[in-house]
Order: sequence, then structure tokens, then C-alpha cells
Amino acid sequence: MVSVGTIIWLASELMFFAALFAAYFTLRAVSPDLWAQETEKLNVPFSTANTVILVLSSVTCQLGVFAAERGQVGRTGSVLKVAGWGLREWFILTYIMGAVFIGGQALEYAELVHEGVTIPSSSYGTMFYLTTGFHGIHVTGGLIAFLFVLGRTYLARRFTHEQAVTAIVVSYYWHFVDVVWIALFFTIYVIK
Repeated sequence: MVSVGTIIWLASELMFFAALFAAYFTLRAVSPDLWAQETEKLNVPFSTANTVILVLSSVTCQLGVFAAERGQVGRTGSVLKVAGWGLREWFILTYIMGAVFIGGQALEYAELVHEGVTIPSSSYGTMFYLTTGFHGIHVTGGLIAFLFVLGRTYLARRFTHEQAVTAIVVSYYWHFVDVVWIALFFTIYVIK
């Protein structure tokens, strides 16, 4: 039941991001010269590296889900033996990767503000910060969800099916924000 509710909620989130994409493409269509001028200021190699980190975090998240489905909450053996990692280790790594992504976005924002790209500076700045900012808020929400799942595993005396379901539901959300970012990345950084 929780999984179905999460999928329905994610569908509403998809509509939210669809509206942002529609606004982005509409403003881009009416101001192509502005878009050409402002996109030159984007640091595409840096954003590509940041995107790779976020996409790989989906892989580590799914490996954590596989461990949860096996009932393996913690690692077996050394921390260096990745094959023996459990839900906690994979979710901690996913959390770190997500936090690095958010840090990268903050760095990119600082560089763009220095270049004069701000929310009030132009419609491009407005749409850039709205789309990437709302995505960043969603990633931050996912990071909080990872902390919640990890906290539950440390507080519980034993790992239950309900905890595994919680991990799976958090993974749905994380994969969703990753897919949205891939679409945003190609829209903002690749298609010029």
C-alpha cells in the first residue's frame, strides 16, 4: 500500500516538473538570443561530473535495496569488502554522493551569481534557478529520507519487512529525482 501511494505521489511530482519544463521551453522559445548568451556561462564539464555522481548514486541506492530485500542490514566482514555491504553501507554511500551533488550545485550557483546570472537578472536566470533549485530541494528531501531509514535500522532491535519496504519506497523517490535530473541536465546543459 505504501508503494502504491508513493507512486501516485511521484506522479503528481512529475506533473510539477512537467510544468517547470513547459515554462522553461516557452521562455526559451520567446528569447532565443538571451538563452544563447546565458548558456555560454554554464560550466558543462563540471555539471557533467556532478550528474555522473548523482546517476551513480542511483546504482548504490539500488544495491542497498537489494541488500534490504535479502534482509542484510549491515555489512559482513571488512568495510573494504564491498561485496559484503548491507543496506546501511550502500545508503550511507548514496547519502554522501547526494550531498556531494548538492554541494556541487551550490558551487555552481555561486559561480553563476558571480557571472551575473541571478533570479531577477533575466527570465533565463529565473527559470534556471527555479528548475534546478526545486530539484535540489527534492534531492535534499531524499537525503533526509535516507537519514530516516538509516536511523530506523540503528534503533530497531531487528530488521523487519516494514523497514525493507521503507528502503524500497525511498529508492523509488531517489530514482525519480535522478531521472528528473537527467532530463534537466540534457534540457539545460546539452540542448543549446
